[in-house]
Amino acid sequence: MNDQARFYPIGTVGHPWGPAERAEWLAARSIERSYHDDVLVPIGALDASVEVIDYGALAIAPNRYPLKALRLPASIPGAPWALITGGVHGYETSGVHGALAFIETAAAAYADRLSLIVAPCVSPWGYEVINRWNPDCIDPNRSFFPGSPSQEATALMQFIDDLHLDFLVHMDLHETTDSDESEFRPAAAARDGSSFTPGIIPDGYYTVGDTENPQPEFQAAVIRGVEAVTHIAEADDSGEIIGSPVSQRGVIDYPNTELGLCAGMTGARFTTTTEVYPDSPRATPEICTAAQLAAVRAGLDFALAAE
Repeated sequence: MNDQARFYPIGTVGHPWGPAERAEWLAARSIERSYHDDVLVPIGALDASVEVIDYGALAIAPNRYPLKALRLPASIPGAPWALITGGVHGYETSGVHGALAFIETAAAAYADRLSLIVAPCVSPWGYEVINRWNPDCIDPNRSFFPGSPSQEATALMQFIDDLHLDFLVHMDLHETTDSDESEFRPAAAARDGSSFTPGIIPDGYYTVGDTENPQPEFQAAVIRGVEAVTHIAEADDSGEIIGSPVSQRGVIDYPNTELGLCAGMTGARFTTTTEVYPDSPRATPEICTAAQLAAVRAGLDFALAAE
């Protein structure tokens, strides 16, 4: 058996997928949880002070997958704006539930200082099938650029562009899971006709800053806020987390715009991608959601103090 076949069952080693392989992959997906019950129902139960905005729908099932954003203008004019995004990778559960928990339990505390846009589940099909990709075998979080092939990324970018706002903060809530190594990285290698080299999933929370605008004090503030809730990932023997050098405890940096990451879409002064580790024996779903909530609060508090 050749190396690629050992790692993923779809496709031919060394050959990128075509339409047949993509269709085979899509046909193997199944609904495993409910976007309606987990996201739309809680949104519908929010206080009337939260404006619910429909900014599109997914072509695969428009009625099942409306795209929702929440707007909470500050009570004072001229307050800075913050963007919170979750579920860009639909399988990263605590990003979705952390964004909703922030709206439900903490957003009101910022009403006199900060205006908010929250997109709690950018990839609802991915949420239901618990997958990193969208139905077209595209990773939305590598697709935030003009002419994007991802309908999820395109819809969010257009919505944000149409608002004509300058954002002080953008926090994009993610997870790093064991399935990244067992499923999603091997699938990406098979899709692209490339080789797969196994890596190491870090045990703990970390953030991803922007190499072009790292804001190390902001990242450190987020880490401090989270470590009261869950443990922070340590560097491996090479001084890295998931193959990237650690710039400070619990922080690595990526070129957000170059990679098409959601965190790079606004050009905000303070940006971060949070990474919770739900598969740790020291974590629970409740801890992971609480960690996302703590990250958002710590990040917003720092940004407001620095403004």
